[in-house]
Amino acid sequence: MLKTFAENINPRLTLDLFVTANLAFLAIDVYLAHASNSFAHQGEWLPFYFAIIASLLMFVLLWWKSPVSRWLYRLIGWGSIIIGTAGLLYHLDSRFFIELTLKSLVYTAPFVAPLAFSGLGLLILLNDHPRTSWGWWIVVIAGCGWLGNYLLAVLDHAQNGFFIFWEWLPVAGSALACGCLATVIYRPAGDHRFCLVILGINVLLGIAGLFFHLFADLEGGSFIHGAPIFAPLLFPNLAILATIGIWKL
Repeated sequence: MLKTFAENINPRLTLDLFVTANLAFLAIDVYLAHASNSFAHQGEWLPFYFAIIASLLMFVLLWWKSPVSRWLYRLIGWGSIIIGTAGLLYHLDSRFFIELTLKSLVYTAPFVAPLAFSGLGLLILLNDHPRTSWGWWIVVIAGCGWLGNYLLAVLDHAQNGFFIFWEWLPVAGSALACGCLATVIYRPAGDHRFCLVILGINVLLGIAGLFFHLFADLEGGSFIHGAPIFAPLLFPNLAILATIGIWKL
């Protein structure tokens, strides 16, 4: 019955829903992240407004199909890639390019975070040009996302020297996910049940991390200047994306 249910689901529509939800969520995440320095630079509003407009347009495009809608669809994809790349350079330039030290990399703005926009843009462009390797490319993009998630887990928790032992768990979990998805990319026709188990474990890690961050922020009295409340949700989010690709394979 589960197999029949999966076969009746439209994978391209599922991916569009995934992208739409993520763009809407990024608007909230960007606002909280940039509110920590009170939007000191006007350019910090750009990804916030883009995420709102792009998510609303994507929702409309789920139902509106025409030549114009397809061009809007592509425009959102390329716009997301540009926003993400510009954000990466902007975050690094905030301190890393000035000092070029490991300390500046750890304590600068999270340089990997803006690439979430680029990843979503790539997913849109991939969905616009379906191919037989569609599922494989989804896994590749998910793998890149897990690599970025691993770097964020290391750098963010390094800010307090991994003071709590449990902070190593997301590092280990994301590293395992990277390794499993690498095997899927290398052998797409293999048996990937073990990889799905690892992704499931990471979903649990992400949910647990959400509560850890929530309790830390409540104790510190600030959701803006405390632990990034939504960061752990990257784990279930990327697990869903990887599962979409594996399911298609």
